[in-house]
Amino acid sequence: MTYLIDAWLDRPQPYLRILDRQTGAVCIALDEEALGELRDQGDLDVSQLSTSEPAVLKEQVRSLFLFCYARELRP
Repeated sequence: MTYLIDAWLDRPQPYLRILDRQTGAVCIALDEEALGELRDQGDLDVSQLSTSEPAVLKEQVRSLFLFCYARELRP
């Protein structure tokens, strides 16, 4: 499965989405609050999102998936 990162971080209401490249289905959607939490934890590096290195992008997408799953499991 391949993914597409759709990120608008320099807007008044920033967001980041991970889309399935083949279907266009949204796999992850992060709003301003979630992005702030990621930045505070040091888990979101904007420069990594604009790199063309596959290994770096793969790790960033993996971290985003794990963050979303952990966030859903919170009470």
